[in-house]
Amino acid sequence: MAGTLTTIFVLILAIAIGIYQFYVSPLLARHGYGRIVEPVGNSDCSTVPELKACEKIVLHEPTGVLYLACSTPGNRLKWIPAIDAYEENAHDDYVATYDPSTGKVTPLQFENFESDRGFSSHGMDVVPSTANRDELFVYLINHRSPLDGKNPKLVGADSVIEIFKTRVTSNSLVHVATVQHPVISTPNDLVGYGDGKSFYFTNDHGSLKTGALRDLKNVVSSVASVGYCHTEEGCSLVVPRIHAANGIAKAPNNTIYVASTAGASVSVFERQEDSSLVLTDFIQVDVPLDNLSLDANGALWGAGFPKSSAMMNHMKDPSFPSPSRGVKITINTGPGSFYGEKYKVEKGFEDDGTIASGTTTIAYDPLRRRLFAHGLAANSLAICKI
Repeated sequence: MAGTLTTIFVLILAIAIGIYQFYVSPLLARHGYGRIVEPVGNSDCSTVPELKACEKIVLHEPTGVLYLACSTPGNRLKWIPAIDAYEENAHDDYVATYDPSTGKVTPLQFENFESDRGFSSHGMDVVPSTANRDELFVYLINHRSPLDGKNPKLVGADSVIEIFKTRVTSNSLVHVATVQHPVISTPNDLVGYGDGKSFYFTNDHGSLKTGALRDLKNVVSSVASVGYCHTEEGCSLVVPRIHAANGIAKAPNNTIYVASTAGASVSVFERQEDSSLVLTDFIQVDVPLDNLSLDANGALWGAGFPKSSAMMNHMKDPSFPSPSRGVKITINTGPGSFYGEKYKVEKGFEDDGTIASGTTTIAYDPLRRRLFAHGLAANSLAICKI
């Protein structure tokens, strides 16, 4: 009997060690346990405290002007559907521009747009119109309060995509359309097109709007999704199941990149003529990723979380410093390319949270050699010369 118990104990111990080595240990490392944060590209920086809680930055490359989807740190803590925070959505978020050449911050005024259920900004894209290059289309995720006074803790947010148009020097956003569809369930980020009618978006938790187990399901399984909408043709899921989808970016050659937070990776898709997506590549990184952006040189930038536990504390108290990383991904042209290493993944920026804290979005301007970083609940925009 004793021998049998010993054998069972050894077997259980071996299984536990195997689980730890092959799953738990890599997971802990990915989320920053034991990681040393190293300063990279943060020696010549400044901040813009007038801009707070800007979840997404989009750079207008011709002018160098930034478009930012902003709120206040206090309001963010009350209403963040992505982390199941549904205390209150009685505020109006906003979009602002920032001109680095003058330091001017301009909050943009909505025209022909009223929302009695709040405007809660999240993902955003700004693209030139294909009909008029001086005109821009602004695509915004709006996490509205649910209809009929329903409890958001039970039903979640009534999230939609708002489409606006503006001009390069304008201080207003003219509302074009509200896109609502059942497949737009837990939208996190989006990329739009110059027709002002079509866009791809990520659902960070798939159709799971609320529930105690939805985050666990998102970490251990592929419950997230990617959808496509056209205002005249409807919406559909083009990637029904993907692991923890978050940021999304597109390249001029019809390549679509989708970041995974829990998976610490980027999935690479090719857009087809029917707007479906075909997976062509997979890029593994070593930190959870949030929003993505492409710079003028074709480098893909991702906002990374070097310390996930610090980010969680930051989302409870924005004054708590959370280290930030700018992950830079380019095509590998070095010796490693001969051994199948197609992509070069490197630290383009890293800070311990003193300058850039809780970063969820990074944009790099190689023409002017400026890196911009901000976050969902961060207290200021960070600008670093790199």
